[in-house]
Amino acid sequence: MSKKYVVAVDQSTSGTKASLLDRNLETVRTARKPHEQFYPKPGYAEHDAEEIWQNTAALLKEVTEGIDPEEIVGLGIANQRETTVLWDRATGKPVHKAIVWQDVRAGEIAARLEPEKERITYLTGLVPSPYYSAAKAAHVLKEDPQLMERARNGEICFGTVDSYLLYRLTGGKSFATDLTNASRTQLLDIHACRWSEELAKDFDIPFCCLPDKVLPCDSDFGVVETIDTLKGVHITSMMGDSHASLYGHGCIKAGMVKTSYGTGSSIMMNIGHEPVLSNNGLSTSIGYAAEGQVHYVLEGNITCSADTLVWVRDSLELIHSMDELDAAGTVESTDGVYLVPAFSGLGAPWFDEKAKAIIYGMNRGTTKAHVLRAALASIAHQNADVLDAMSKDTGVPVTHLKADGGGSVNKLLMQMQSDYTPCAVAVSAEKELTQRGVAIMAGQRFGFFESEAFSPVAAVYEPKMAEEERLKERAGWADALARTR
Repeated sequence: MSKKYVVAVDQSTSGTKASLLDRNLETVRTARKPHEQFYPKPGYAEHDAEEIWQNTAALLKEVTEGIDPEEIVGLGIANQRETTVLWDRATGKPVHKAIVWQDVRAGEIAARLEPEKERITYLTGLVPSPYYSAAKAAHVLKEDPQLMERARNGEICFGTVDSYLLYRLTGGKSFATDLTNASRTQLLDIHACRWSEELAKDFDIPFCCLPDKVLPCDSDFGVVETIDTLKGVHITSMMGDSHASLYGHGCIKAGMVKTSYGTGSSIMMNIGHEPVLSNNGLSTSIGYAAEGQVHYVLEGNITCSADTLVWVRDSLELIHSMDELDAAGTVESTDGVYLVPAFSGLGAPWFDEKAKAIIYGMNRGTTKAHVLRAALASIAHQNADVLDAMSKDTGVPVTHLKADGGGSVNKLLMQMQSDYTPCAVAVSAEKELTQRGVAIMAGQRFGFFESEAFSPVAAVYEPKMAEEERLKERAGWADALARTR
């Protein structure tokens, strides 16, 4: 029977989506479910990994109902990165709430390893930080001696969401991860592309807890056993969500840059086949690995991007829907108002988990429109900070940026991004870049898609702001940023 479809899972911070796509990358069926967010303490963020699995299983059944598994070329999984899951090796059931990438409870673990910063950064491309999975898992195990004992006895699995979903899909027969997710745990030697026992000892994480295999993104990861409508289908790609969008954009050559405007922002620059360590607060990760080659990236992660707009809507109640953000365009500037959304500290290139959020520069004439514009501007400024750091690390200015995600549909935000960087910003015509990227990866080695299946462009924004005004805006942002720390 000929292959007609590929299945893609996009498991994000806010929910899970599953889609059935055809050879033209057209979505035949799609379904999604949100999952609950838990914030038990300041700086804490958690998910219920069992809820995520149950949602994923239900969605996969829904989109493949009535489809012969023989018609499906493969299943691809993209996932929220760094979010950390600990589960029972025998049952597959989580033994702790999943610790979300935004969570900074493991600050003391990162602080303890500060004397080893140079060595750890060389091996992993990442500075010691509570942001990454290793510190999160180390904190959970340290706080629960009984769980640590079980981990040392090989009874507990530790992984990111991709490896957890793979484990559940295969009925525990496959415990693996891909190189992109592994490179974000701070336990992978990115030069050798394998787990480091040395790093596991640094974090006091039993080595036997880690996935058995770390594989390229286009590998055969295992066979679905636990979902009837997909039984026998191979999982043929796994990627972190940001990496999947990088690939979906077609950033396959050194120097190409993309940013994804989601809950947070992930800005990635393809730097080729050799890792380059940053001197300006960025991370070095594996962008993707396919067709026998590893592609590295410089990356900056913004903790709070579109989530700032959710906060403005739900907590400040300045708007009732995102459509009301249009009010930001009724004023010509923020009039000196800056919003720095350091709700869980600052991400790249600052990495300061102690920074506090502020709205700064208000006067008696400040209106709701100014604050809304400042909220949008905060996203563009944070991305510009990372892009500036990339230029410093590589010696090459960023002149062209590919954009995707929910924030990329906001015209004012995209113009701000173009003005503040300054560079041309090309917005993807594909709203689901993560899905597209992991779907292409899942099917391409079987010749399922054309080689040029990457996303077309919907709009291009060019800088309009005068240089003097741009420098003034950027200096005001830097001043506001300094007041958070």
